[in-house]
Amino acid sequence: MPRSNRPRRRSGTGSSKWTRESDLNLDRARAGIPERQNAPDGEWNVRRITGSNAAKDYTCPGCNRTIGPGIEHLVAWRADSLFGGETALAERRHWHPRCWQTRSFRYR
Repeated sequence: MPRSNRPRRRSGTGSSKWTRESDLNLDRARAGIPERQNAPDGEWNVRRITGSNAAKDYTCPGCNRTIGPGIEHLVAWRADSLFGGETALAERRHWHPRCWQTRSFRYR
């Protein structure tokens, strides 16, 4: 039996990937972009992690409490690391947003 090239779905239902409205969430789109922050202890790259993207347990260095899966938090790493960007990325830390804002700066 020859194959039919006609679509089996009814047209006009809006189920096509070309007619579907985009589900762009602006907060989710911004979450992947690191923000550079200047502080007395140096320059930092800070990335927001949404609750839906948080999948593991982390320990906040500000309060030493666990950041569980599904909890919105920040990831911070030095932008001005002496040992390069790869080393800075390896030393990134996950913070509660409030702990990051109220952290104490180490003056040298």
